[in-house]
Amino acid sequence: MAARGYIKHERWERPATIGFLGATKQSAWSEFVPPFEQRLRELGWIDGHNLEIDYQWADGKADRYGKIAKAFVDRGVDVIVTAGTPAVAAARKTTKAIPIVFTTAGDPARTGLVQSLARPGGNVTGLSNGQTDLAGKRLELLHDAVPGLHELAILGNRASQNVQLEMDAVQKAARRLKIGTVIVDVRDEPQIAPAIKKLKGKADALYVCTDPFVTHHRIGINTLAVAAGLPTVHAFRHHTEDGGLMSYGPDFRDLFRQGADLVDRVLRGTKPADIPVKLEKKCELVINMNTAKALGLNVPQKVRSRADTVK
Repeated sequence: MAARGYIKHERWERPATIGFLGATKQSAWSEFVPPFEQRLRELGWIDGHNLEIDYQWADGKADRYGKIAKAFVDRGVDVIVTAGTPAVAAARKTTKAIPIVFTTAGDPARTGLVQSLARPGGNVTGLSNGQTDLAGKRLELLHDAVPGLHELAILGNRASQNVQLEMDAVQKAARRLKIGTVIVDVRDEPQIAPAIKKLKGKADALYVCTDPFVTHHRIGINTLAVAAGLPTVHAFRHHTEDGGLMSYGPDFRDLFRQGADLVDRVLRGTKPADIPVKLEKKCELVINMNTAKALGLNVPQKVRSRADTVK
């Protein structure tokens, strides 16, 4: 009988191994890894005792996802953990045998990461942050926060399938609100500054579609947006804490914590195909009043009163 928290093999026991594919740089996820590790400890998995976690960081460079995943496969880890649709897709392409758990992905069914939320199939499961489904709500909140919003720029990396879906959803919501839109496709760092500077005087606000590339460059994007007089809306709190005007979506810290529960189930023998993908429905509205002040924007009280956090 294997000791609690160990992987049992026919002839020996050894610590479980997790290959953690960090899609961004380590500092960008510095708030999320501790809840993940803490929950693992609560479940009996102690890094350096009955668990080994190999952290590898791609620094927001999509061409590194597959290389890191392959290194994990070559090592023979017991489970790969990652987040973000492009990183999950790269890991899924690399292996159909090793379980993959994603702590967050925008629209895992429509982007083909799983067959369906209820029945993932294959070797992948995780948590959906509902990024695409929440796009319309995000735009409505931005519309309420920015009086006179008539022209909207939608920025994102269209190389990401999830970003394409989110952009489509934003445009649909914009048509309903009678807001004009322009798509700003950025895929490399040198494209970001010129693209945002061109929007000054031409757009009233900026909707930022999130993927690992944008997360990696979120501070620069927010700084440039303020300089161009563009209020921004994001999907997640940490983008607002790093200079965005507002965000609406799940708390990543909680998603990573919940991801540890899924890892625990996988390490104890449950197949990913039998673990439904959870759609996180708890969302928070965060407003950065320092950014509002820098923009000279008076966020209406009716919007501030709805916020979970006003910084």
